[in-house]
Amino acid sequence: MDETSAVPDEAQVAVEAMARRAVVAARALATATRARKDALLHAMADALVAAAPRILAANAEDLDRGRANGMPDGLLDRLALSEQRIDAIADALRELAGLPDPVGEVVRGSTLPNGLRLRQVRVPMGVVAMIYEARPNVTVDAAGLSLKSGNAVLLRGGSAAASSNAVIVETLAQALTTQGMPADLVQSVDAWGRAGGVALMRARGLVDVLVPRGGADLIQTVVREATVPVIETGVGNCHLYVDGSADLAQALAILLNGKTQRVGVCNALETLLVHRAVAESFVPQALAALTEAGVTVHGDATTLALAPAGTDAVPATEEDWATEYLSPDIAVRVVDDLDAAVEHIRTWSSGHTEAICTTSLVASERFVAEVDSAAVMVNASTRFTDGGQLGLGAEIGISTQKLHARGPMGLAELTTTKWVVHGDGHVRP
Repeated sequence: MDETSAVPDEAQVAVEAMARRAVVAARALATATRARKDALLHAMADALVAAAPRILAANAEDLDRGRANGMPDGLLDRLALSEQRIDAIADALRELAGLPDPVGEVVRGSTLPNGLRLRQVRVPMGVVAMIYEARPNVTVDAAGLSLKSGNAVLLRGGSAAASSNAVIVETLAQALTTQGMPADLVQSVDAWGRAGGVALMRARGLVDVLVPRGGADLIQTVVREATVPVIETGVGNCHLYVDGSADLAQALAILLNGKTQRVGVCNALETLLVHRAVAESFVPQALAALTEAGVTVHGDATTLALAPAGTDAVPATEEDWATEYLSPDIAVRVVDDLDAAVEHIRTWSSGHTEAICTTSLVASERFVAEVDSAAVMVNASTRFTDGGQLGLGAEIGISTQKLHARGPMGLAELTTTKWVVHGDGHVRP
């Protein structure tokens, strides 16, 4: 998705005006209590459920357009809504209301020898912007997380979900106004298309932080072109390493959950690495189970030699090791040892989530220490790298950078800090 076309003057002016309104609207949250913000979240959740028929009708338009344009099945799955998914999205807002408010939290504090009392406290960013693709649930997640953390939000949800997002944003804005809060706390620039996205990237001084969430092309375009501060989220070329000491029944369950529970998400498993010592035992049953689940295996020579008859397996290429499939495909490689597994991950990982299955404390500790990704799982599925699953509430994205936020980005990651200093007539000598 290319968001770098020249920005028409009218788009730039319109988006900057929206951003200025967002700045003003955010002030309404500056003194809002947790109870006030939680009431907003509950009102938004109720409004979404009530508007479900309209949202689903709009979503059907998006899905029809996506199929006509040849959208891959994995992206169609991300785009699709149902009554159950809308209920789950609304429930995520209610769960968010149950989480502590990060605003005002004291990060650290002390009293200096001269009597000055110091506190570093969490405060809202101000105006948060998001550019994302084909994910109407992100519209709600971003709005909820932003409001709970005291921020206004500007959204660019992409043409693929344009109909769904228009109804969702309208629904959320109406819920805010019924609660006596400004509708400008949640705004979309989708009416301005790609030009709106570019204008967001360049609204320096109005947008405090921009979070891109989508494919590698979109993320890198935003990182490269934006003049506003960016928190980089990453694609998920996620790995599972089955160690020589692994409980193979446990490893098989983790493999199938990571790969097949939902293929079109960034924490889905994309590469399986198997220690040579257990390859003859594990690879045939793993490939048979993957084939039964409809997954195509892209295997190295050793993997293909161990494949049982009827397995859906093809030779792997160098490109396979680097691929985030977002589809029922997986790359499989047999490695000599833990060192070889770690080296493979260092070479090909996107830095999102890696997992090890092992009963060896030494192996698990080495894997955790030597694998440099945002999340590392020991005897657990990669699918747990998720704000809701980790008790953070809905997430605005999974950061693969190393500054400020890394991993699932919840409420705390949408705040910054300020220093509050209390004195008693103190002057600097």
